[in-house]
Amino acid sequence: MSKVMFLDESGNHGLIKVDPLYPLFVLGGIICDQVYAETEIEARVRSLKRDLFGDESLILHTADMMRNRAGFERMHVPSFRKAVIEAINQLMQDLEYQVVACVIQKDAHLARYGIAALDPYLLSLDVLVERFCFELQDEMTQGFIVAEKRSPVLDRELDLAWLNLKVHGTRYLQAKTINERVSHLITRDKRENIAGLQLADLVVSPIGRFVLGKRPQNDWRIVESKLRRRVGSYDGPGLVILPKE
Repeated sequence: MSKVMFLDESGNHGLIKVDPLYPLFVLGGIICDQVYAETEIEARVRSLKRDLFGDESLILHTADMMRNRAGFERMHVPSFRKAVIEAINQLMQDLEYQVVACVIQKDAHLARYGIAALDPYLLSLDVLVERFCFELQDEMTQGFIVAEKRSPVLDRELDLAWLNLKVHGTRYLQAKTINERVSHLITRDKRENIAGLQLADLVVSPIGRFVLGKRPQNDWRIVESKLRRRVGSYDGPGLVILPKE
């Protein structure tokens, strides 16, 4: 059975100007069975949107929900906001998937590497492709990656980065292993209403808040329980924070 890794991001990948309120870049997402993603996850996400908003075409996007916009205007009502958050948390808890993420602390990244600092998105991609390959090796199966589209220029950079991984591999994985385990990487627009990408969106923000030291909320506790683990620990197998101390 093929597996899929859906990827989304939180924060800006740029290094020229670092936001002091959110000096992080998070690339993360979910790993699950392809058939499960296309059936159960799609059905459950669409059902939630239909039940809460009466509209399956809404895109679950954390930034829009936080700001009560793009179809989520009713969330300015406290009681309704509470009901939506509880329903989404329950959905995140019920569905079967693993979370993987790489967090780049941009100030420390710049301080350590200066002008040689790698693009946070591309650096994180290497890390997550490694974790995905390790998971696929454990499961003795093959998979593919679905990343959210950003812009034509950035999507072209991603295509080139993926090609580079297939030719040169990473620091810890040979190209041969990547090619054997991951068949392809594709980008999809948020507007295509793909449930797996929306679930990936829901997991990255809690991870960012956790790394910033914010008070944990229920969504972080759920995400933490879903992080990929080895020998009981998610530090490394599921969550990588760079640069390492």
